[in-house]
Amino acid sequence: MKKILTVAFAMLIASGAMAQDNGEKKNPNAPVFTTIKEIPITSVKDQNRSGTCWNFSTLSFFEAEILKATGKTYDLCESFVENKTYMERAIQVVRYHGDCQFAQGGSAEDVLATLKTHGICPEEAMPLPGTLYGDSLNNFNEFFSLLEPYVAAVAKNSAKKISNQWKVGLQGILDAYLGECPETFTYEGKTYTPKSFAASLGIDFNDYVSITSYTHHPFYTGFAVEVQDNWRFPLSYNLPMDEMMRVIDNAVEKGYTVAWGGDVSEEGFTRAGLAYSIDTKKTESLAGSDMARWLKMTAAKKKSIIDSLGCTVPEIVPTQELRQERFDNWELTDDHGMLIYGVAKDQNGKEYYMVKNSWGETGDYKGTWYMTKNFIAANTMDFLVNRNAIPKDIRKKLGI
Repeated sequence: MKKILTVAFAMLIASGAMAQDNGEKKNPNAPVFTTIKEIPITSVKDQNRSGTCWNFSTLSFFEAEILKATGKTYDLCESFVENKTYMERAIQVVRYHGDCQFAQGGSAEDVLATLKTHGICPEEAMPLPGTLYGDSLNNFNEFFSLLEPYVAAVAKNSAKKISNQWKVGLQGILDAYLGECPETFTYEGKTYTPKSFAASLGIDFNDYVSITSYTHHPFYTGFAVEVQDNWRFPLSYNLPMDEMMRVIDNAVEKGYTVAWGGDVSEEGFTRAGLAYSIDTKKTESLAGSDMARWLKMTAAKKKSIIDSLGCTVPEIVPTQELRQERFDNWELTDDHGMLIYGVAKDQNGKEYYMVKNSWGETGDYKGTWYMTKNFIAANTMDFLVNRNAIPKDIRKKLGI
């Protein structure tokens, strides 16, 4: 999932009072949220200048799963997962002689595979993000400017045979910027290995499955979603869109969070903490302009019009056919990972998912995004969920 997002124009709808000293009136369309269901989660983190939303969102998901199962709060270490994942991804790139992508992005499967294979450690068992190179948060600019050409040089080597020393060199870069993964550590007075620590967390890592919804594969079967950062090729169960959404709703109702991955490059996803699946044609019509005039408007003017519409902005009604069309023509892309942890409604009764981001306590809601159900249905790539959160009739269809 790529951190850099291309947003055509921003719809910045203020959640607080808009009245200023000049007597400007409060926008009656600014959303006012009432929480319907909120699941306990751990604190908001900041991935900063790193393409690691996949890691922050999925570890946050497992922290919530542990909290639900045991009542204990953990801060699991992102650097541990990154250190293990980037080495394993580099090995694959070398095996393919460079004919696949090496990048900062990844998927929820990378975190799950690390937990199963290598275990995990708490945040405090490794250097805090950025501290090894004099920063207070992740900044992968220098790190990956070294890592990417190193992997490419090995993968595209013209030698008939290469040694394993390239792994030693790569591990040195990983350890220099992320820290060495501990073989043992002490936590709350007990000594653990990463594997024994993972085993002590009170959840079964075999309980987790991935869900998606497309028509180019049969429903109720599994397939590897065709995006570059899905490099481990894990299978996602393919459901009709309405059943995919039922899984999310049932999960939240039963107290389970959802590790969501999808497209946030749409114009309705804002930096203020809101996400609407905007129907541009209806929006320009409500603004009293024809399409030709609308297209010529500046981004600031469009923002002002949409801002005034607030939570009454028209939304596209997502369909299975539209999802497939947007996926096939590259409109529905794999941009970002976040954590769905609740449901709220606005003053008009429209329901939104409460979604934890990994950009620090930014936006109008301190790191939470309110994303309409239409937006999630239209823009979901796939998501990781506890199999026990899936409705029984759907589990029966999937054979799980």
